[in-house]
Amino acid sequence: MTVLDSRPDVPGDPQGRIITPMEGPEALISDAGVSMAPVEDLGAGRGPFWLDDWLRANATDVLAWRRHIHAHPELSRHEFATTELVVTLLRAVGLKPWVLPGGTGVVCDIGSGEKCVALRADMDALPLTEATGLPYASTIEGAAHMCGHDAHTAILLGAARALAGAPELPGRVRLIFQPAEEVMPGGALDMIAAGALDGVERIYGLHVDPRLEVGSVGMRVGALTSAADLIELRLTSPGGHTSRPHLTADLVHALGTVITSLPALLSRRVDPRSGTVLVWGAVHAGQAANAVPQDGVLRGTLRTADHEVWTALEPLVASSVESLLAPTGVGFSLDYRRGVPPVVSDPDSTALMRAGVEAALGEGAVASTEQSSGGEDFGWYLEHVQGAFARLGVWSGSPAAQSDIHRPTFVLDERALLCGVRTLVHTALAALA
Repeated sequence: MTVLDSRPDVPGDPQGRIITPMEGPEALISDAGVSMAPVEDLGAGRGPFWLDDWLRANATDVLAWRRHIHAHPELSRHEFATTELVVTLLRAVGLKPWVLPGGTGVVCDIGSGEKCVALRADMDALPLTEATGLPYASTIEGAAHMCGHDAHTAILLGAARALAGAPELPGRVRLIFQPAEEVMPGGALDMIAAGALDGVERIYGLHVDPRLEVGSVGMRVGALTSAADLIELRLTSPGGHTSRPHLTADLVHALGTVITSLPALLSRRVDPRSGTVLVWGAVHAGQAANAVPQDGVLRGTLRTADHEVWTALEPLVASSVESLLAPTGVGFSLDYRRGVPPVVSDPDSTALMRAGVEAALGEGAVASTEQSSGGEDFGWYLEHVQGAFARLGVWSGSPAAQSDIHRPTFVLDERALLCGVRTLVHTALAALA
């Protein structure tokens, strides 16, 4: 059994501010987590020698870290025990991580020199109840790693400890363990504000993808994900009897007008090549069939793959809603919450990451991948520095084992963890060369 010190001296950040030690349970890795049989290393023998040696000796530890984090999920901005685990494992190999003032989120440099590339992983879980039946399933009701952030964290930990044992690095690798990816506008903004990108030339990240078979990495130049904004529209009316709608403002009719007309209107006001889509997720109004309600609410998400379109959407939605509701006499207030920008991988950074994937797993490992309408706050980093984001295949190949992320039944093939470690290490080396 491996027990990690749950109360290490927590270092301050580069500005010397005092960081309060995190509260949380013992960071304990169970016997089952450490004594399990190793999984196949699909990139074994591709080098460099120190990476091969490290993975031969520590592959089961990477799995154990992932299973421990999986069993002890923490929701956004509450990743205290996960942060503590990361700090402890980094300090154990002589690194000097620092924790963000809020107590979640870790930054750490490996190596020396002016040139610096960053590797990022997110740590938070989803507010879901797991239904996988795994022996290391979530022990926390209403919280589960159904988006693979446990894998992301374990992969970056593995890459960090492997890089820490490298004979020499041609520059610095910045590790970014980020909280709160699952909430808008995202914990990436906290990391940036704390200086996590200071001195960084390029940044790279991975996200698990259950549609890609293990051993493959999906990449593309340009937009990989979409900007994702939230819209909440609240309507008000004097109310009244449904037999006399002409004496009031028909709130439900007004809601229906916006529900059907706003998406159609936007499709005529925005370039269709931008992949812009508005979808409503919730509508609430009234109780009685014969009463015009006094208030109602409509909520939805607006997504686009085009950065220029994203900057223009808020005023366009506001003016469109006003025009649609003006004839109805219904009052309204619009709460438009900008979420995250699209993740747009630049050509040079993508080429370097492709070289890293090919060195790590072979030329056949690079797969094409589609642009998604999903949001990912990695896009905030790319507002400041160049970089690339890729999708890590985690599907075993069995149709019965394929389940999408954000579902209570999501599982991944743990061979992907070692593929991820190799990919991040080789990408960092390619970007620093």
